[in-house]
Amino acid sequence: MSDSRIAAAGLLLAAGVMAGPALAQGESTCARDLLVAQSMQRQAVDQLEQADGEEAKNCRIWRRHVETMRRVAGVYGRCLSGSERGERLAQVQGSDREFSAAIKARCHGP
Repeated sequence: MSDSRIAAAGLLLAAGVMAGPALAQGESTCARDLLVAQSMQRQAVDQLEQADGEEAKNCRIWRRHVETMRRVAGVYGRCLSGSERGERLAQVQGSDREFSAAIKARCHGP
């Protein structure tokens, strides 16, 4: 995965994090969970920016990123509604797929 693609993925995710959430009704813990998920997403983007071309380090960062995107997707799926839900899920699931493919192609071992 090129540095420009990593940067672009980070910018797309960061843009999604900056927007305010549209909460699903009836979820008392969603406000807190969304704040935590957005923080996790921001940290994942920051870690992607630290990828330096060293394959072993990049693979660790990418694996952590995929795990984080899956956790964030769970919160977004449960706590958001309407078009924002679809947009945010598409962002994190797309990032999950992209980095999972990079891991499969370039990383060895667990």
